Amino acid sequence: MDRLLLSAAHKSSGKTTVSVGLCAALAADGRAVAPFKKGPDYIDPMWLERAAGRPCFNLDAYLMTDAALARCLHRGARGADLVLVEGNKGLYDGLSLDGSNSNAALARRFGLPVLLIIDARGMTRGIAPLILGYQAFDRELRIGGVILNRVGGPRHEAKLRAVIEHYTDVPVLGAVAEDRRLSMTERHLGLMPCAEVDDADARVRSIGHIVGAQVDLRRVCELAASAPPLNLPPRAVRRTLGPADVRIGIARDRAFGFYYPDDLVALQDAGAELVPFDTLHDRALPAIDGLVIGGGFPETAMLELEANAGMRQSIRLAIEAGLPTYAECGGLMYLARSVRWQGRVAQMVGAIPGDVVMHERPVGRGYVHLEETAAMPWRGRVSDLRGHEFHHSSLVGLDPGVEFAYRVKRGHGIDGERDGVVVHNLLASYAHLRDAAGARWGGRFVEFVRRQRAGRAPAQRPAALGVR
Repeated sequence: MDRLLLSAAHKSSGKTTVSVGLCAALAADGRAVAPFKKGPDYIDPMWLERAAGRPCFNLDAYLMTDAALARCLHRGARGADLVLVEGNKGLYDGLSLDGSNSNAALARRFGLPVLLIIDARGMTRGIAPLILGYQAFDRELRIGGVILNRVGGPRHEAKLRAVIEHYTDVPVLGAVAEDRRLSMTERHLGLMPCAEVDDADARVRSIGHIVGAQVDLRRVCELAASAPPLNLPPRAVRRTLGPADVRIGIARDRAFGFYYPDDLVALQDAGAELVPFDTLHDRALPAIDGLVIGGGFPETAMLELEANAGMRQSIRLAIEAGLPTYAECGGLMYLARSVRWQGRVAQMVGAIPGDVVMHERPVGRGYVHLEETAAMPWRGRVSDLRGHEFHHSSLVGLDPGVEFAYRVKRGHGIDGERDGVVVHNLLASYAHLRDAAGARWGGRFVEFVRRQRAGRAPAQRPAALGVR
């Protein structure tokens, strides 16, 4: 498996732009590139997927065991010529003091040669001690090359190359000049999702052309090919015993799109047919047995969501009639009574008896540890459920009689102590779960959908609403 890790000296070094550019350039050159993203993230993987033309999987050493990481790497790399892992933050950054969940630890675990991206603005001779320090900090780690980013011009590039060649043994594989065409629009959670960018495909192609022209793609491939042999577990066998027997609606549009590929695979492996629908343009739910609404940015489309009263009513009546539903973060916001943002209020679905208020600063951010309560509607009480959250909103005015599926042991959730609102057969939380990280929520949810469908007589199923 040819593979490498694209990391940086520090956050905001332009690492994602270079990673997207390399994926696009290599794909345009005819190579099958399997993109991965280290850590919890939805938006960067969307851009990497667009660039590579195949799903981007996340490798999260905090949430996932070594075995789960290996299975995920094996699954995502199938049929690829080259694996490209984009790190998060800096090469040695991480939660633990010993660096066990850092990018460097991931590189050591899977023998990933490191291609270090350095924001070279304002640097000349000082770039040498930076590289030497990164080499000396962990002698077991191989930094196989550097890409100089945001270079000021040919003269600046020549000085940097001369310094690096004189003081270090690390080859320069590329120098990307400062270029406004490489800018990627950011928002409070990082980059803007590509689903909200009208010219996303054209922008990816442009970034690929610019980066590909300034990076030695042949040497990048040679670095990836120099990775040592890697022993991975056998490919996982699909768990389904027959054809899909339940239909689960998945909200996929400009407002909602935060889904991990392995979570969707887990739903399918458990026997679900995934039925995408559009909350902005479809007038009602399709014929489904269960519903999933992932995260996203409903606040940026709240007036359009409000205007689609048919869909909002269809979802509310279906949930009130007992449709098994799972919602995360943005999905929770949509299912509340209203959303208040930038001085405006928009009416939402109203299935959750509370209102959402957006704030300037994050309310909950980072990894969460949850303990399931007796109100959890799915089978199998989990005492230490791990996930992550990143939200600028809070749920206010909540009916005091509402039950919660989780007790928050680490993180914020809804009120600092609880998360996972349970209403009818709806579970909605600020926490994002990952099936591959031990939550196994895909199979549990599908089983719950199957049980609920079996327990409802045909006359009880609101077919008029589009729900089977």
